[in-house]
Parts: sequence; structure tokens; C-alpha cells
Amino acid sequence: MRLSARVDYALRAAAELAVAGSSPVTAVQLAEAQQIPPKFLENILGQLRRSGIIRSQRGPEGGYWLARPAEQISLADIIRAIDGPLLGVRGERPEHVGYQGPARSLQDVWIALRASERSILEQVTLAHIAEGKLPERIRKLTEDPSAWESPSFI
Repeated sequence: MRLSARVDYALRAAAELAVAGSSPVTAVQLAEAQQIPPKFLENILGQLRRSGIIRSQRGPEGGYWLARPAEQISLADIIRAIDGPLLGVRGERPEHVGYQGPARSLQDVWIALRASERSILEQVTLAHIAEGKLPERIRKLTEDPSAWESPSFI
């Protein structure tokens, strides 16, 4: 799975908003806190607002804040708001992609991969991230040393 810079920035900005609670935070403050290019962040915040994840208000008392409690916003919600479905194959949902002959099982692999991604990304909320307290199941996955290793490419 590859996460775009847009998704990375959106998740980091949303984590900042989770910590801020109901207090509005400006785009400049978010950009500075997470070292995100401000113009790039403005566009991302617009997407999150249109998706109903955050709210905004203009003016001297303005800024951005979460549209609902951090406990109710999963990482999957943010990823979908920025990049669309969690897993696509050639721009299609895996259930809409068919294969012939010996490649037929690939569709099942793509669907299983999406289910695996969902089982993590829909379980972890902004509250978990902001508090630094991941669900036990997720934390245990990170305890496996092989999870931290990248396969070597020869």
C-alpha cells in the first residue's frame, strides 16, 4: 500500500485538530506544527471540509476543527476523503475486476488485501493517534520485528 503525500499531510493535520478539540486552528498553525507546505495544506483542508470531516470558519476567530469527535473519525475516513477507495486495481474496485485462467485468484487476493487494510484503518481513530494509544491489536502488530523490516530488492 502506498500513501500519497496528500494523505500523509491530511492525517497529520487531522491529528493536530484532534488535540486542539473544539478550538479553531488556522491553516498556518497546522502547517507550521507539522511542517507541511501551507498552500498544499489549504487544498487538503478544503477536501476534508467538503467530505464533512472538518469544519471551518473565516475571520479573526476562524480556523479549522473536527466536525465530529476524534473517536468517530477513522484513518480510513480520511484516506477515502483524500484519495478515494482504499484499494483499487487499475482504477476499479477489486470486485469489479475479473481475471481469466491461472490469474483468476488475483481478484480474491485484492479483496483480501482490502479487507486487511480495512481491519486496521477503520479500527484506528484520530483519538488513538492524538493520544498515542493504539488499539492492542495494532500495537501487537508493531511488536513483531519483521514488521519494521523492508524486503530487500535485488
